[in-house]
Amino acid sequence: MSRRATELGELLEPAINALGFRLWGIEYIPQGRHSMLRVYLDKEGGIDIEDCALASRQISSILDVEDPISGEYTLEVSSPGIDRTLFKLDQFNEYLGWHVTLKLTENFEKRRNFTGQLKAVVDDEVVIIIGDEEYTIPYELIDKASLVSQV
Repeated sequence: MSRRATELGELLEPAINALGFRLWGIEYIPQGRHSMLRVYLDKEGGIDIEDCALASRQISSILDVEDPISGEYTLEVSSPGIDRTLFKLDQFNEYLGWHVTLKLTENFEKRRNFTGQLKAVVDDEVVIIIGDEEYTIPYELIDKASLVSQV
């Protein structure tokens, strides 16, 4: 997550947890008057539309009082879905054995995109298997990680 998203997460997470939800991740996309704040929630059994509406009201209230984002933006609250983005290193451990797509901030082993089976998380590195090859990728190089499918 970006530093801005991390700060917003720290502001919102206590209220989200109090509602019985888990803050899965935050995306803040600044685009002038068309900025977007996406808040992804999860809970045992999944998130439904009523959960999103409840959390959206709570999050909106906090954002109105604290005013951490200047200017106009759209708030979107949703489930991370089946093809969820992984926002934090500890989330990778929940999906060992799944196929993931990793997009890196810079080249690693002469490439920036990896799709393969998530094997392990060791310290601050993600281990992924592609065919017969195993890659150990530093977490700080991962720009975006998404689930593809369960093996």
